[in-house]
Amino acid sequence: MSKKYDYDLFVIGGGSGGVRGARIASGHGAKVAMADDGAVGLGGTCVNVGCVPKKLMVYGSEFGRAAKEGKAFGWDTKQGEAVWSRLIKNKNKEISRLNKVYEDKVLVPAGVKVIKSRAQLIDAHTIQLDTKETCTADKILISVGGWPRQLKFPGSEHLITSNEVFFLKERPKRVVIIGVGYIGVEFAGIFEGYGSDVTLIMRGELILRAFDKDCRTFLQNEMVKSGIKMEKKTEISKIVKQSDGSFQVTLNNGKVLMADVVMAAAGRLPKTEGLGLEKAGVELDKRGFIKVNEWQQTNIPNIFSVGDCTPTLQLTPVALHEGHCFADTQFGGKALKEYGGIKVFTSKFLPLKNRVSGATDESFMKIIVATHSDKVVGMHMVGHGAGEIMQGFSTAMRMGMTKKQLDSTIGIHPTSAEEFVTMRTEKYEVKEPPTKKSKM
Repeated sequence: MSKKYDYDLFVIGGGSGGVRGARIASGHGAKVAMADDGAVGLGGTCVNVGCVPKKLMVYGSEFGRAAKEGKAFGWDTKQGEAVWSRLIKNKNKEISRLNKVYEDKVLVPAGVKVIKSRAQLIDAHTIQLDTKETCTADKILISVGGWPRQLKFPGSEHLITSNEVFFLKERPKRVVIIGVGYIGVEFAGIFEGYGSDVTLIMRGELILRAFDKDCRTFLQNEMVKSGIKMEKKTEISKIVKQSDGSFQVTLNNGKVLMADVVMAAAGRLPKTEGLGLEKAGVELDKRGFIKVNEWQQTNIPNIFSVGDCTPTLQLTPVALHEGHCFADTQFGGKALKEYGGIKVFTSKFLPLKNRVSGATDESFMKIIVATHSDKVVGMHMVGHGAGEIMQGFSTAMRMGMTKKQLDSTIGIHPTSAEEFVTMRTEKYEVKEPPTKKSKM
């Protein structure tokens, strides 16, 4: 470490990307400190008000369905009423455990100094804490994440966001959700699974903008089939709280809905205000995201940024990867691919379990293959167990799996996953643009 600075690396923000970057950098021999303001807790959005508690709620939402579908398999199980308070209590217990794991078993053993304080930049190498204490660092990594976008219209003060939804004291019987990105779509499924009446408010006609269109269309149809209502090409004009605590929701097309909870899931904005970025000269884009290059470097050479406060895909694995690559590059001391034409293979089917249970929701799978190389460059799945299934295939893709190799794999039978190794008929092809040669 240079004697000129207190630390080799100072990380602002204890979310997924920051924790990974701090731990890996320390493992490379750097002297590292991390400051986290505790707004959500160590682990950031994912651990506290995102992926982890959401997945626990997804698990919980599936038990009622299991009880219902068990009848066809010989189980006369009476479907009871979910005790929402028990769910929240047990969820909180698990999140508290994970917070301690991040500090006591991940960061501290790795040699990272954890500072529980908000931090801001005084200049390109100086950080000030809430105590007014300052320290210096050779390199600074900003990983403060994002925050739910606050909507403004008459009655918008009654909205909750993806922060507050994890702490509801009771299950709402009627839920209106603004937004059809993955947060809104996921919570629509959770509340529907717990027995709530759910309505999604959408400005367009199709959910999950920027995701694969075939998957979007398939999933939307399945959601409607499950009973989730969708108000398309509309927005909320106002919300009025009623004497019984419920809410009257008026749409801009004149339609009126009643709800017990109105949730805004209309995107997230970078949590960059008050960081002193302007003092250090760090540039932001017009939406407030920190501008970075392909090395996660800002316009100030020693200041870097990863995760949701940059204009990247707002997904935990992306932040983790960015943090890891940053640490390896800066203290441990890759490549874009362009595909020519592609061939697309798809399959839609009713899973074996559903043929007996009577459930009507189907599964959808898709394979994208680079024409010139035969490499599998994309795989998608919508259906039960998708997360568990796709992790294994992602490793194979990373190792350069070809469609020929995929086809030569013997399926594990009977499973949904085996469908991926039996798709032989091309659904459609996208030809390579004549003016651009493939680099594969």
